[in-house]
Amino acid sequence: MYKKSERGIKILKFSDDSYLKHLEASVSMGTPVMIENVGVELDPAIEPLLQKQITRRGTSKYIKIGDSTIEYNDDFLFFMSTKLRNPHYLPEVSTKVTLLNFMITYEGLTDQLLGILVAKEEPELEQKKSDLVREQADIRKQLATTENKMLKTLSEVDDILGDEDAIQVLMQAGVLAGDIKKKEEKAAITEKEIDDARTGYRPVALKTAGLFFTIQDLANIDPMYQYSLPFFIKLFESAIS
Repeated sequence: MYKKSERGIKILKFSDDSYLKHLEASVSMGTPVMIENVGVELDPAIEPLLQKQITRRGTSKYIKIGDSTIEYNDDFLFFMSTKLRNPHYLPEVSTKVTLLNFMITYEGLTDQLLGILVAKEEPELEQKKSDLVREQADIRKQLATTENKMLKTLSEVDDILGDEDAIQVLMQAGVLAGDIKKKEEKAAITEKEIDDARTGYRPVALKTAGLFFTIQDLANIDPMYQYSLPFFIKLFESAIS
């Protein structure tokens, strides 16, 4: 996400010789930083960042990292990532950060593989499914906008029966809500038809997802058995071909 932005992002590792100097520069300049391959134990030098030990001097903000006190830029963002499969961080670490688990779930992978398979076997069907997802998102957005408009009108008018403009707004919103309801019912029928057509391919997706999680566990036997999801998906696509 940040590679494409003007600020970019600085990728560092705790094992880098001069990672603290790069980190300090990024804090001052407001450049986002990602520290990769973090283990269970973190470098004590980043403790002030995790605790946000920022001090003020006049209109400027400062923070101490290592032996240096540097100016703190509010645009600075800090991320860390780990390749550990199931890391257990101590409470004193967990309370200072937001932990996000990006490991794919069995259900999520099954749906992803099913989409790949159907896109290759019946591309028109998969395109129809994608279009339907977008259409349903638009329907939900329209419905929320209509409901907000109705609530706003009701909250701003003291005498709803005596206000012709308010009655007109509510009538139009009611008609629109009815149209949206019909679209929802039609989309639900279409979705069922698509899902019924895709069901025939689901056993393949289920077995393939199971296979991925099986080979992931091989790393417990020997660290050399490590396969990335992109590699596995390319293997899946070549197998289909």
